[in-house]
Amino acid sequence: MPTYRAPIEDSLFILNDVLNIARYNNLPGFEDATPDTVEAILGEAGKMAEEVLQPLNEVGDTQGCTWHEDHTVTTPNGFKEAYDLYSESGWGALPFPEEYGGQGLPATLNAAVQEYVSSANMAFGMYPGLTAGAAAALITHASDEQKAAYVPKMLSGEWSGTMNLTEPHCGTDLGLMRTKAVPQDDGTYKISGQKIWISAGEHDMSNNIIHLVLARIEGAPEGVDGISLFVAPKYLLDGDGNPGERNGMTCGSLEHKMGINGNATCVMNYDEATGFLVGTEHRGLKAMFVMMNEARLGVGIQGLSQSEVAYQNAADWARERVQGRSISGTKFPDQKADPIIVHPDIRRVLMTARSFNESARALAYWTALQGDLSHRSDDDEVRQAADDFMGLLTPVVKGVITDTGFDNAVRAQQVFGGTGYTKEQGVEQFVRDARIAMIYEGANGIQALDLVGRKLPSKGGRAVQAYFKEVGKFCSAHKDNDEMKPYIEPLSKALSDLQTATMWLVQNGMANPDNAGAASTDYMHLFGLVALGHMWGMMAATAQEKLATGDEGSKQFLENKLLTGKFFMERIIPESATHLVRIQTGADTMMALDAEAF
Repeated sequence: MPTYRAPIEDSLFILNDVLNIARYNNLPGFEDATPDTVEAILGEAGKMAEEVLQPLNEVGDTQGCTWHEDHTVTTPNGFKEAYDLYSESGWGALPFPEEYGGQGLPATLNAAVQEYVSSANMAFGMYPGLTAGAAAALITHASDEQKAAYVPKMLSGEWSGTMNLTEPHCGTDLGLMRTKAVPQDDGTYKISGQKIWISAGEHDMSNNIIHLVLARIEGAPEGVDGISLFVAPKYLLDGDGNPGERNGMTCGSLEHKMGINGNATCVMNYDEATGFLVGTEHRGLKAMFVMMNEARLGVGIQGLSQSEVAYQNAADWARERVQGRSISGTKFPDQKADPIIVHPDIRRVLMTARSFNESARALAYWTALQGDLSHRSDDDEVRQAADDFMGLLTPVVKGVITDTGFDNAVRAQQVFGGTGYTKEQGVEQFVRDARIAMIYEGANGIQALDLVGRKLPSKGGRAVQAYFKEVGKFCSAHKDNDEMKPYIEPLSKALSDLQTATMWLVQNGMANPDNAGAASTDYMHLFGLVALGHMWGMMAATAQEKLATGDEGSKQFLENKLLTGKFFMERIIPESATHLVRIQTGADTMMALDAEAF
């Protein structure tokens, strides 16, 4: 039976010591995020994840959701009660403005909470996660009347939310969308069409579901420039703002999936459903991108979450499973064999996952902090720089963390040997659940193309040059510190590889766009190595500073942190050189075969 322990000590180290979020206590929301408050919130979030959500993870996977002939959907046993507790405890309102019933706390803190929720029960966490994304889009783009009507009850959990983009004939290429919106005399629209893969599109946990739907108004331009965003509640609101008449949409069926079975993934049929325009006509994709950016950071955290829980269970198994003797000599002579954790290859697997998890956690929190600063800082330069960093790092967080998170779930399964392939230990569920994170909210190949094709050249390369300067400045500040050399020298080398790759793309991507496409995934992962290495540099510097002060209470934690970071720098970050070599081969060989030859 799988277990989960929320990594509260590690989260506190990152938030309080590495990122030092207390220094932003002059900004809205941060003034309430004192170290004591942060510790109390994470403690309660960890308790909820461990005691309420984790025990339902296997239940959700085994039972799945049930579609009924009346087009309703029932969630697995215990999900509704857990959802009610989650909502009543205010977790869904944590990072939102107080004017809508939120708590106004930093999104950075919420990132830690959502990691715990997703590690404990990824399928469950998607319900409030999608609601948060929909609420964020409404707060940014909806009218004051729409915000007042929908957002407070979404934040309270009384109502939930979704995003409706994908159609049977189009996923990434939203310009092919066929769902139509017909204007009505009263200012509403009648929406007709089919949307697929709609997570939480129908369920029994909230008494209204607020759908955000992309559709094309009759006569709108073709392509993405003709897409508008609409809010279409499952139940239309009556004169008092309460759910009234059933709207014209139904759940036609549930998808039968590889994983996240506890989440209702729906085919939604819109038959002249009443929708209300959000924002401006034909500007819907821009509005939805607010939700998609929120979701992409959240999906990156999902990748981390499955890597973390899989690692924890693999480490527990490795300490307990007795097989063979250590190649360097018997370690447990009183037993018939040694625990498998004595074997170097098992250590390789566990250290690979652990060194990734700890740096990915820091990177996710650091990126969330950039989002907070871009919205809350009163300094124009700080807001601009933070917005640039978040835009640049979002595809890296989503693509690299979910790719590697899945790989680590598979590695953890390998530690279990044959029993890991059975359902007995539960680790195979982590593999299945982690797989979707590489696909939805923009498949990772699209994230790589977004990074290379849009984020690098954006605003004359301002963001990427600022990021190089940020990492280079950190390396320069510590280059003369002998204790930091094991971290700074590998990071500097990887940064040089990334800068060389960037220059190669500038010179060769314009001449032949296929060169950029062929390089994109390697470039994204090379960028990820630098970003993760930068986090390890920051954590190592912080750990050394704390050890120098004689902090005996956390000495073992800090020493383990330094060892784990050293492993990353010795064994993981040197992969930057391989990515660079691949990038520089260009697209010629990759694109040479005729399509018919495949």
